[in-house]
Amino acid sequence: MASLEGKMAPAFKLKGSDGKTHALADYKGRSVILYFYPKDDTPGCTKEACGFRDLHTDLSGKDAVVLGVSRDGVDSHNAFIEKYGLPFTLLSDPDAKVMTAYGAYGKKMMYGKEVEGVIRSTVIIGPDGKVVKHWAKVPKAEAHPAKVLEALG
Repeated sequence: MASLEGKMAPAFKLKGSDGKTHALADYKGRSVILYFYPKDDTPGCTKEACGFRDLHTDLSGKDAVVLGVSRDGVDSHNAFIEKYGLPFTLLSDPDAKVMTAYGAYGKKMMYGKEVEGVIRSTVIIGPDGKVVKHWAKVPKAEAHPAKVLEALG
């Protein structure tokens, strides 16, 4: 997918692990780190989530909110949050509509075969609703949260 940088972020409304519906419009005036990941409690996704957890104070200090998005349901998200002490909300996108709008769902290579699924990716959405930074494909889940913090300046 082409980069979303400089474009208005696609609007979304998704159910969160906190039982509330979260919309992009709810965060107007703040930076939003929207990261898309394949599955709760899998090795790469756990490393990435724990990286965002470990940097949460630094990210919050830059007035940024972290939201993770996967196809998993709220119950799965809550178990994942509890197991690893994640201090941010996870959003459920079971039909992958929001992921598709952000280029985070589609064809990808897995173990040498082309499959369709969630593409690990991240966007930083600025306070004005425009995408400031877009990682269309995150290569190393464990190192990615530090790169996001760095990009926030």
